[in-house]
Amino acid sequence: MSTRGFTRIHHFIEHQAGVQPDAPALVDFNGTTFTYSAFNEAIGEAASALESTGVQPNDRVLIIAENCVAAAAFIFAASKRGAWALPVNARMTITEVNRIVDHAEPRAVVCTTGVSKEAEAHAHHFDGQLHALNCGEVRIAAREKSSLDVSKEAENGIATVLYTTGTTGDPKGVMLTHENLLFAADASATFRNMTPRDVIYGGLPLTHVFGLASTLMAGTLAGACIRLHARFSPEALCKDLLNGITLLPAVPQMHALVMQYARENGMEKLNSDDLRYVSSGAAPLDPAWKREAEAFYGVALQNGYGMTEATAGVCTTKNTIGNGDISVGFALPGTEVSLDTPDAEGIGEVLVKGPHVMAGYFRNAEQTAKVIREDGWLCSGDLGRFDDEGKLHITGRSKELIIRSGFNVFPLEVEAALNDFPGVVHAAVVGRKIEGNEEVLAFVQVAKDAEITEEALKAHAAERLTS
Repeated sequence: MSTRGFTRIHHFIEHQAGVQPDAPALVDFNGTTFTYSAFNEAIGEAASALESTGVQPNDRVLIIAENCVAAAAFIFAASKRGAWALPVNARMTITEVNRIVDHAEPRAVVCTTGVSKEAEAHAHHFDGQLHALNCGEVRIAAREKSSLDVSKEAENGIATVLYTTGTTGDPKGVMLTHENLLFAADASATFRNMTPRDVIYGGLPLTHVFGLASTLMAGTLAGACIRLHARFSPEALCKDLLNGITLLPAVPQMHALVMQYARENGMEKLNSDDLRYVSSGAAPLDPAWKREAEAFYGVALQNGYGMTEATAGVCTTKNTIGNGDISVGFALPGTEVSLDTPDAEGIGEVLVKGPHVMAGYFRNAEQTAKVIREDGWLCSGDLGRFDDEGKLHITGRSKELIIRSGFNVFPLEVEAALNDFPGVVHAAVVGRKIEGNEEVLAFVQVAKDAEITEEALKAHAAERLTS
């Protein structure tokens, strides 16, 4: 694979539209297929909509979306306008989205209203204007031009900002450059031997770095077809796997649910002639579960390690089926991995260096300096060790971070939501390991004589936190 000298992410869509205009690029959540030519036209149409809204180079474009062609088109359209795409999950609460808006000061807010009721609710909140585009219905709200000076950040060529945000403190926006995304796409596509003949399952959210870089960017750079799903469904995934999917990138929980669904419907093994590559990331692997997954899929399950600040990919395996290795493998080509001050057992903080390391946290130089050292190494906050073969094993996290279904959950955010409930004196939140995942466990101290039920607390939290 090669980036062919591309300097911005929309360039390789233009390239594919030129070399294989009639090849399928994306299959929308509703089943509509867009060829590379049609998708390139959709990007142009979306860019025109942004221009009419007043979006200029280095403006921020907030894209509130589920997985759909419109969301993908506006991510690339921001690139075409020289703007920064800020994709956020439509399932975020209004409070969470408003915190991002206050921090990023976007020139436009795009809501993919035709996909979910949550996106529609956000559209009404921001009072967006309806745009009936070929790629789908969206509402775009123009906002006052920001006086924010981003000239220093703009020197890096920012393509996207991915927010890890919560209900307390300032949102943390990871600035990823065009170079970051092009490098990550090339590394992912090359390592997985992606070709235009591949059909990739697109259930990982495009608002998450795994779905954005390792699926959308890598897949379209390779000229493959991506089948987008707005919401994960084990039934839909099982159907897709029996209907031409060749690459399945997922997190362990998705694998577990599709296997459970298959068993409940009398299918012990997938029996697909097309599936050739299955990967798992964003959460640890259990050896017994890995064997079970490989027996079901009939292909090796490749593990990997990455983070938003490193544009998804850092390490991955390339094992044969039946290999009991549960490491995260070797560093991807062009990247470096080291350990900071390993202890007597060889465990230290994982350090990462390479063209995939973020430009920094938007408007937060202090936090950037804490994680990117002067020598260029990114401090991951994760603990790891190398085995005798040089493969990396992740052993824990130095931060109080819970990874639930592949997403970061900060205990303080959940505690703040619970502490806001009448009658709650104090809440303490920790992560508890369960098979293939982590769950969020809260200890809640209540006032004397207060009548508080678990159901009431859960309902209260659901109104204030992303699902």
